[in-house]
Amino acid sequence: DQLDLSEGLLSCVSSSEACKASAEPRNYGLMDGLPEAKALMAGIMEVSPEELVVGGNSSLNLMFDAVSRAFTHGVTEGATPWGKLACVKFLCPVPGYDRHFSICEHFGIEMLPVPLTADGPDMAEVARLAADPAVKGMWCVPKYSNPDGGCYSDATVRTIAALTPAAQDFRVFWDNAYAVHDLYEPVSVLPIGAAAKQAGHPELVLQFASTSKVTFPGGGISAVAAGPETLNWIKKCMFFQTIGHDKVNQLRHVRFLQDIDGVRAHMRRHADLLRPKFEAVQTALAQSFEGTGFASWTSPRGGYFVSLDVYPGCAARVVGLMKDAGVLMTGAGATWPYKKDPKDQNIRIAPTCPPVAELVTAMELLVLCVKLAVCEKRLEELGA
Repeated sequence: DQLDLSEGLLSCVSSSEACKASAEPRNYGLMDGLPEAKALMAGIMEVSPEELVVGGNSSLNLMFDAVSRAFTHGVTEGATPWGKLACVKFLCPVPGYDRHFSICEHFGIEMLPVPLTADGPDMAEVARLAADPAVKGMWCVPKYSNPDGGCYSDATVRTIAALTPAAQDFRVFWDNAYAVHDLYEPVSVLPIGAAAKQAGHPELVLQFASTSKVTFPGGGISAVAAGPETLNWIKKCMFFQTIGHDKVNQLRHVRFLQDIDGVRAHMRRHADLLRPKFEAVQTALAQSFEGTGFASWTSPRGGYFVSLDVYPGCAARVVGLMKDAGVLMTGAGATWPYKKDPKDQNIRIAPTCPPVAELVTAMELLVLCVKLAVCEKRLEELGA
């Protein structure tokens, strides 16, 4: 149903329509993207079009490229490549996004967990750990973070923007994965780019976004925004990587979504489909576990996930019981670096794919599995 919302994307550009673009989208060139596509993504990311480069279908690809570029050639021209250093560390707010952690693991980056509070990362801990010059970056999902669905407060955004890490080449990787994914009334997060410039740190932040959960996950467009020095370096390195991304697809998205108002209208249609699913999850958890001590969970106002904390020591057992019964969930521990949840407690619930009726059945099963796993654990603790 969600994919069907974007069906018009497949037929909104003809050869005559392509000729109306500011530049020929079918040919080589415009490595940083069609001007119209830059304006579209700038609206989503709350930056100016001059501050970003439009990429291919995946913002994760742009994040991987940014880390890879830092390892081979440095974060900016003249910077020491991370690959020449004895140790590189990243700050990882937890629970967090498993694909961020996988990138770190792939490059051999040591991951340092940072508690995620209701307002964002524990900034006192961030400041303490960033005093180590080996700490080169931090992952952030500022709006409807994966998996707990929380949003960073203005104070947290300003504190991040004003960071003075020991490493001059420290970078904040700011993943705007759910920037327009409101389920109810829109929530605003203070734009980090403007805050960083105001704090005198224009090169501190690399921002990423895509239309992966706006139009087609396999056929969207993405963008990276950064300070002028970093952006020039990205484009200089991209020169050797590509002659240009798919500008026909960029034009399709411009014609289909038009502008930020069109994006918001489109996302309201997504919300109409997803809201009943999230509410089914909340109803099942509240009716079964409210006041029991068996579990706690988040109640996000947007994004794509619900974070469930079960009784310590039970998450892997719950996910295993679900799999045995025929329901596949994200693996226990996935929301922690190295897939090692120290309390074996957190489970990410992704309610977006199943129809509501199937989701209700799956939640009934999840409730039973949590109860069974917790009872087993309590009996074990009591020596019964």
